[in-house]
Amino acid sequence: MTSPEILISEVGPRDGLQSVQATMPTTHKLRWIDALVAAGLREIEVGSFVPARLLPQMADVAEVVRHTLTHPGITVMALAPNLRGAEAALAAGVHKVTLPVSASAAHSLANVRKTREAMVEEVRAVAQLRDAQAPGMLVEVGLSTAFGCTLQGAVPEDDVIWLAGLCAEAGADEVGLSDTTGMANPAQVRRLFTRLRAELGAKAGAAHMHNTRGLGLANCLAAYDVGVRTFDASLGGLGGCPYAPGASGNVVTEDLVFMFEAMGITTGVDLERLMAARAPLQAGLPSEPIYGMTPEAGLPKGWTKA
Repeated sequence: MTSPEILISEVGPRDGLQSVQATMPTTHKLRWIDALVAAGLREIEVGSFVPARLLPQMADVAEVVRHTLTHPGITVMALAPNLRGAEAALAAGVHKVTLPVSASAAHSLANVRKTREAMVEEVRAVAQLRDAQAPGMLVEVGLSTAFGCTLQGAVPEDDVIWLAGLCAEAGADEVGLSDTTGMANPAQVRRLFTRLRAELGAKAGAAHMHNTRGLGLANCLAAYDVGVRTFDASLGGLGGCPYAPGASGNVVTEDLVFMFEAMGITTGVDLERLMAARAPLQAGLPSEPIYGMTPEAGLPKGWTKA
């Protein structure tokens, strides 16, 4: 069997769930993750290791990690905003920890109450912890607001590349770019990912695109065109954009998989099973709207994977 050509990293159980007001019951969360695994997703960001008083939606993250680890062949990923969170993630047994580092100086202070330089030192501390206690664990940095910031406005591309280099030097295995506020366009995506890959080589990481202004899929395709092969997405477009009513936040996993498979680019994901995974999501969050053009329209008549 041919190996998939790209990796779809499902971030709904973390980025999606922490962006909504309701808290999904743990039993529903586990059923949803089981359905995602059954659809063929190979990397799932299952939660955040943050204080429960700040994000009650993530209070069960250690239990969710333990459950997901029972599925062989799945990369279990979680977010940790600092060394303390990374220690908890390591203790739970995650395969990959991702740290949020803001390209925007203003967003960094608002989001994690640290400067960008201070967050680079957090990356260094987490990498040192990994080296000492869990050499197999990967450390990923997602550079948020890499394409623009609602607080700061434009984010200089030189700042993004400078910060990416610092994170890689501090010990990050991968550094990806996130369009946190949905401000990116395809030309900008091609330009910035080309620079990132020239600067970091194999350490250049995933594209995390939002669909706030309707350009999510176009931006993913632009990233693919310049060599990106890992893409974050959220089932049903859940979360990621609480301040844009009527617009999905994260790129919709179902639509992203359909686009690539229709082009003959293999993802390893079964679209019918993926769309079936919307049922446990909706059961766990019955009042939360979810999105997706492919689930609404259905697969084309005679659809077969290219």
